[in-house]
Amino acid sequence: MFSFFILTILCFSFSCKTKELNLITVKGEIPVEEMGICLIHEHILVDFIGADSTGYHRWEKSKVVERALPILLEAKKKGVKTFFECTPAYLGRDPLLYKELSEKSGINIVTNTGYYGARENKFVPKHAFDDTAEAIAKVWIFEFNNGIEGTGIFPGFIKIGVERKDALSPMHAKIVKAAAIAHKATGLTIVSHTGTDGPALAQLEILKGEGVSPEAFVWTHANRGTIDGIVKAAQMGAWISLDNVNNDNKDTIGGIEWYVELLSKLKKENMLHKILISHDSGWYNPGQENGGNFHGFTDIFDYLIPALKENGFSQDDIDLMLVNNPQKAYAVRLRVEKM
Repeated sequence: MFSFFILTILCFSFSCKTKELNLITVKGEIPVEEMGICLIHEHILVDFIGADSTGYHRWEKSKVVERALPILLEAKKKGVKTFFECTPAYLGRDPLLYKELSEKSGINIVTNTGYYGARENKFVPKHAFDDTAEAIAKVWIFEFNNGIEGTGIFPGFIKIGVERKDALSPMHAKIVKAAAIAHKATGLTIVSHTGTDGPALAQLEILKGEGVSPEAFVWTHANRGTIDGIVKAAQMGAWISLDNVNNDNKDTIGGIEWYVELLSKLKKENMLHKILISHDSGWYNPGQENGGNFHGFTDIFDYLIPALKENGFSQDDIDLMLVNNPQKAYAVRLRVEKM
């Protein structure tokens, strides 16, 4: 009996270790090994009018597809296989638009659940101001279990946002707690618009207090933080998203030379295994003629990668940030604090 019990434990352990990890795209689940080159923080459309006024009536899908599809296809030519659309609900999220673009481009597109508290809560729905963290999380968990707004399309991560202030407001602390609750119920990664060190570390403390590992947290716009803060968060286990790559910025934050310097420092600190890179680009704006200035998704490939290779980065280093790390960061799985 004892030998049988030990064998059962070993078999269970082996099956857990070999269980296939998946990513949830707008067309369904795929094994993480099929993600390929990933852009982990981009936007097709963003509507800045506010939570009380936005909606699908604000744009015509056909016009957005006409504008966005050629730009997505340019990224596909560079090898991009998976594209994370980081626009939250009440800011222009449109799952059916993403599905159409995914089908026409052949790129895996991933959408999200969650609320964006930055910009003084302009994009937070009315109910969330009075609801508890548990009630907010229930909305996000419902989308995970039942799909988004009857579309049959499911979220692949949780997207939240906080202000660039060291002390989180009660509202933003509630949103972070809701994300922790939702993660424990779904295994979805928490991606938070953050910026500077203070709010990043404050969020990690809330997550840890709720029993969620920093491994489940992506510090978005970490390029706004300090090298010391980035290293500290990465050592805790958080994922570091450097996602404003833009050749037009030249020597400023997000410029190619600036990124080469930052990534070189992080390589020296042996932190590349926690780094994610993207453009935070796109941005069809329904409030502007023809969507406004829609920036493409190729600067990483056209400018940053050649510059990194000129400065001692190997193809393995590049693959780590664009292929391997996203698989680990966004695979749907529960990540809790070890007791």
